Amino acid sequence: MVDTGAFLRGARAKASVLTGRLGELVGCESPPGDVAALTACADLLDAWGGAVLGRPAQRVVVDGLPHLLWPARRQRVLLLGHFDTVWPAGTIREWPFSVDGDVATGPGVCDMKAGIVQMLAALELLADVDEVGLLLTCDEESGSPGSRALIEEQARRSGVVLVGEPATEAGELKVARKGGSVYRVEVQGRAAHAGVEPHRGVNAGVELAYQVLAVQGFASGATSVTPTVSSAGTMTNVVPESAVLAVDVRAWTREELHRVDARMRALRPRLAQARLRVSGGINRYPMPVEVAAPLLRLAQRSGVELGLSPVRGVRAPGASDANFTGALGVPTLDGLGGVGGLPHARGEYVEVSRMPERVALLAAVVSRVLAGEGPQVDAVSVGAGRGPA
Repeated sequence: MVDTGAFLRGARAKASVLTGRLGELVGCESPPGDVAALTACADLLDAWGGAVLGRPAQRVVVDGLPHLLWPARRQRVLLLGHFDTVWPAGTIREWPFSVDGDVATGPGVCDMKAGIVQMLAALELLADVDEVGLLLTCDEESGSPGSRALIEEQARRSGVVLVGEPATEAGELKVARKGGSVYRVEVQGRAAHAGVEPHRGVNAGVELAYQVLAVQGFASGATSVTPTVSSAGTMTNVVPESAVLAVDVRAWTREELHRVDARMRALRPRLAQARLRVSGGINRYPMPVEVAAPLLRLAQRSGVELGLSPVRGVRAPGASDANFTGALGVPTLDGLGGVGGLPHARGEYVEVSRMPERVALLAAVVSRVLAGEGPQVDAVSVGAGRGPA
């Protein structure tokens, strides 16, 4: 029998500690790709996680970036999160961590440093963590290029994956996520003097404009195909010789991702003598709702016992590392982190008063899984749904 009341009492007793840790973690900046800053943040989390779990972290360094793994010998639950943020170094000086009433703000406070603080606090409340693993990566905001293999490896040896990404502003959990693709379209033209003999050039900027209009036409229904970063040319008096376009794709189904992929690879130049090169592809398959449904029921049952507002699940258009684990068929529930909003924006915030209840909710879900109430999955058998490399 899971004593959810004890979890809530214990979490509420830690309320000030949670806020203090959150401030310390937000103050330890972790910009994307910044090895020195990410290593300093990993050092802080290494100490915290080791104290909570009673075992040292394995520091898995890929391309110089430090990911932290506390594996369990028999890993029935994996807690998954990331400590990198989208914010460049120095942001903390102009936008320091602050708490105004119930709201804490600061770079990365919502996505997802509150979630990490809550995961560690939930582990502290558990009587036995021998079958619980913890993985904190540091390249999720860059698409998880170095950590993906590690995430999938640990998911395969786990019965359940619980992800500490932020909840919605209303506190809803995330039970499905769109898959995503990223493409780079490179245009090669020919330079010429823009004023004297533009006719001798092949304008890569004009060709790029044709391609922008073409790719946005691949969108359909809930599938978004969005031209994002683009550039062309070097001088105002030179016909652009080259141009580059980035394209972001999001879809609810694998079939839609593959449909758009085929159309992207079929792009052809419109201008004579212009050349195109399309690279990139499908990065993450969708996280299907079926992998989250049994765990959502556990969370809802726990929420009722804790006396919380009804726990609901929503389909989230954004992607996370839950896409990787869910696509493998491993039972996965996301959005167990902080209740807040405006991630990746200057107004990013978390409701600190709700941190204790989310700690208790996570601890209760983990306890129920360990008690055999969750989905029973043979970790060796998962993996048929592996996404693209």
